[in-house]
Amino acid sequence: MKYKLTKETKEYLGKTLYGIEALKDFGDVSKGDKGGFIDKEENLSQDGNAWVSGDARISGNAWVFGNARVSGDARVSGNAWVFGNARVSGDARVSGDAWVFGNAWVSGNARVSGNARVFGNARVYGELKLTGGYFYHTKLKSEEIEKIELDDEYEILCSDPELGEESKEQDDKTQEAINLLKREGYKIVKE
Repeated sequence: MKYKLTKETKEYLGKTLYGIEALKDFGDVSKGDKGGFIDKEENLSQDGNAWVSGDARISGNAWVFGNARVSGDARVSGNAWVFGNARVSGDARVSGDAWVFGNAWVSGNARVSGNARVFGNARVYGELKLTGGYFYHTKLKSEEIEKIELDDEYEILCSDPELGEESKEQDDKTQEAINLLKREGYKIVKE
């Protein structure tokens, strides 16, 4: 076992969450380090370097595993998974059936929920809310989004020109995605 539940508790979403404490050194965590708060042992893997720190809270059936880190005041709840080398920090919220994985970072006041998937080298910052579909390889607001594509089911927002095929026509949902990004401060570049 790499950590244990402590007697320190916090109430969150009507549940009692328990503080965690490292029982051995792993990754950049040292034996005796205090962590964040989890609902139950199934919320944080005993394997790998995954860790919850600060005032971060994991509840429900949410699961943090692999080398993932949840820190700051972040909240992961519902059936959400955070795994791989993913980072969730700040006041970010990941909930529902959302997954954050790969090298993805979700931070600031970002909200990821529903069936959303954030992965690859994606960076979701600030006030951006993603409630469904896939979000990957995005850039900071000061940079440009090079391509926006849409398939029949999901909005796919990406900055890597090698991802996906060129879309000849923009339908209403694609335009909606473009408008959302513009409102969030992104500059859209059409190829």
